[in-house]
Amino acid sequence: MTKTDPAVDLAPLTESVVTGLPPEQVRDDRRKNAFRKPVSSLIRHAILIAAALLMLYPVIWMVVSSVRPNDVIFREPGIIFDSFEISNYVDGWNALSYPFNTYLLNSALVVLGSIVGNLVSCSMAAYAFARLDFTGKRFWFAIMLLSIMLPIHVIIVPQYVLFSQLGWVNTFLPLIVPKLLATDAFFIFLMVQFIRGIPRELDEAARIDGAGHPRIFLQIILPLMVPALATVTIFTFIWTWNDFFSQLIYLTKPALYTVPLALNAFQDAQSATDFGEMFAMSVVSLIPIFLIFLFGQRFLIKGIATTGIK
Repeated sequence: MTKTDPAVDLAPLTESVVTGLPPEQVRDDRRKNAFRKPVSSLIRHAILIAAALLMLYPVIWMVVSSVRPNDVIFREPGIIFDSFEISNYVDGWNALSYPFNTYLLNSALVVLGSIVGNLVSCSMAAYAFARLDFTGKRFWFAIMLLSIMLPIHVIIVPQYVLFSQLGWVNTFLPLIVPKLLATDAFFIFLMVQFIRGIPRELDEAARIDGAGHPRIFLQIILPLMVPALATVTIFTFIWTWNDFFSQLIYLTKPALYTVPLALNAFQDAQSATDFGEMFAMSVVSLIPIFLIFLFGQRFLIKGIATTGIK
């Protein structure tokens, strides 16, 4: 004879005693709940998939339109691959004054300089606010947080006047040099929150061994900040790659155009806009963002979760 599990046999009786319901009704309720859970889970997943497809529809439509003839894009606004015109990519690559790889390279240079600047300057500023004691620390930290509330349109005019006097207009310097001065207060705040979560006992142990602040920062704090640094890298890449306003202000020569300016150049007010070529180059410009988010998503989620930012 097989011995039955007492926990399984007595579960309905125990629940019956607790709830005051008959054991038969308890068993029926347990069967109904066992059936409802898969059904409710299936419904939730169906709703989430439908919402995801709804949000992705503009991107899917752009990808489909990038391989359609120009006269069919708005005449048949569907998402079915009824035609495949690879010529949009070939013609769009060479449609402007320079090949599109020139604009990709310009954006890559600006993005790389911005990432290096933010990682170096913002991490050092965050370490100072999180670990050092100096006069007016709370005041300057509050000023730094207040700078987050300033829109770029407020400071762009005085910045343009300053950079124009320095002769930096039509160069990449106005887009990169401010990053070396820790001007992105959001990233400083993010790193400050992360550093505050690192035990101070590590600093004290290193200080007992004779390490100063530079060595503590480089050998103790910085290696532990990898999730926060990865988050800053991803955000900086996406925001700089998609930046249009600042690059439009400082870059007026076609040879210095970045990807957003190049895509804007496809719109010609004097003649018909070739939307097929513009959509094709838009798809090309989305590939770096998609790849950086795909490979850095794990670090992005971990970095945001460990900094306490909601």
